Amino acid sequence: MKDTAKHQGLRNQLASVLQQKGITDKNVLDAIKKVPRHLFLNSSFEDYAYQDKAFPIGAGQTISQPYTVAFQSQLLEVKKDDMVLEIGTGSGYQTAVLYAMGAKVYSIERQHELFKSTSLLLPKLNIRPKLLTFGDGYKGLPNYAPFDSIIVTAGAPMIPQPLMAQLKIGGRLVIPVGGDGEPQIMTMLVRKNETQFERHEFGEFRFVPLLENKN
Repeated sequence: MKDTAKHQGLRNQLASVLQQKGITDKNVLDAIKKVPRHLFLNSSFEDYAYQDKAFPIGAGQTISQPYTVAFQSQLLEVKKDDMVLEIGTGSGYQTAVLYAMGAKVYSIERQHELFKSTSLLLPKLNIRPKLLTFGDGYKGLPNYAPFDSIIVTAGAPMIPQPLMAQLKIGGRLVIPVGGDGEPQIMTMLVRKNETQFERHEFGEFRFVPLLENKN
């Protein structure tokens, strides 16, 4: 698992591209420069790893476009040691970016194949989330709540109530909202108090659907 000076140069270029597209959070850009995205992809895509594109990773899922990862991460306004719940571990790339930003990451993956492969990969890269678990992202992790922020990396038809309940007052929930087969609206809820949330919308994105455990 090589990470060379050439890869570092490509990461620096990618960070510059993201900056030109409007990513301003230095913490996010520094994380993009640190995380070896090529190691989260099938080796056949390695030559394209630092282009601002999404790629398939198996189990019908994708590794998100770097701009999307950076955009969602920027909305969270992560501070060191923030408890962040990630719904949809996927390849682990977003997990790694949050970890590089100083977050304590709790992550749930619904696809067992991805959960197994990512659980093996992250320790090899010295990326150690607080918890990586296989389960239903709609339910969140009530036993570890409340969280400083919650990030959902799949499109949901609506915002799951359990996730809203697991957010600290002042916390941020970032989720793409929309039906399967249509673009989703990037949505952020800020919890104002026990019952009130402030809603912000940030335009269209495309994500794979958030799967719910029907059992």
